[in-house]
Amino acid sequence: MRKLNVGIIGYGWVATAHITAINTGKLAEVTAIYSSRPQNDEELSRKWGSPITSYTDLNQMLSDKSIDVVSICSYTYQHKEHAVAAANAGKHIILEKPMALSWEDCLEIEAAVKKAGVKFCICFECRWSNQFLSTKSILDQGLIGELHYAEVDYLHGIGPWYGQFEWNAKKSGGGSALLTAGCHAMDALLLFMGSDVEEVTSYDTKTRSRIFDPYEYNTTSVTILKFRSGKIGKCAAVVDCIQPYYFHTHLFGSEGSILDNRIHSDKLKSDKHHWSEMSMKMLDSGDVADHPYQTQFETFFEGILNNEDMPLTGLKEAIKTHEIIFAADKSAATGQSVRL
Repeated sequence: MRKLNVGIIGYGWVATAHITAINTGKLAEVTAIYSSRPQNDEELSRKWGSPITSYTDLNQMLSDKSIDVVSICSYTYQHKEHAVAAANAGKHIILEKPMALSWEDCLEIEAAVKKAGVKFCICFECRWSNQFLSTKSILDQGLIGELHYAEVDYLHGIGPWYGQFEWNAKKSGGGSALLTAGCHAMDALLLFMGSDVEEVTSYDTKTRSRIFDPYEYNTTSVTILKFRSGKIGKCAAVVDCIQPYYFHTHLFGSEGSILDNRIHSDKLKSDKHHWSEMSMKMLDSGDVADHPYQTQFETFFEGILNNEDMPLTGLKEAIKTHEIIFAADKSAATGQSVRL
């Protein structure tokens, strides 16, 4: 069985993590890279261990019939254009988060993917982390009963020390604190609680620290979600905090609770005064090199080869999470709750 050929759109920080994950796996390899900056094919091939052809013309790369999949790692404001072009060219799509900067653009991507009949994967790779796969397994086994409330928060200061800061700080680049990075936390909240969200209420603010002055949008937001089932959830997105990276996860059930990598469960006869620590690899870094892309991408490639849709991070999940994110941003902008 031949490996799938993958073309990369955009050759920056995130792309390097994608290429590493793809070429480390067994089912695909990167054979093409599109970049607005001319690249040296020989140097690329030597660096990544596979024969790579570089392009400065995207249409030329997309017209290459040997390419099965494209991985879109371009600037956020280019996502819609690139995803629609890839779908129209009949390529299966890996799309970095966020999907796009507007709900209308997300719907346009969805329509193009469905019309072309290609497979789609959104990079909410945290769903594929050992921490969240383990947590979801514990929930599915009923060890803390039925959830009624959950808090999942993305707390990570994204300042000038990150290469993406200059463009991410622009409204036309990052969009909002929830969209640019907090989307991972919102997506995880939906993974645990379900997606039957009825109403969202969101507020946002901004630090007085001069470090984060370049941001053109408020850099802290908190969103309350009301589910049709009666559950409620809270998601904070704080990209202006001065502290270590922390992906806060606190789930409350009818027979126990999970706090990050700790559990307290009546079913497990836990000591009521103490937590029990669980063995899991935590999400403790904002560096894309530490993200679980390989597991996600190998699952996606298996689905392409077996003509199966992507589980956990497919088109359906991408659309639902972004629908809620844009509703939350609308609520913060208008000061009113938004019903879905």
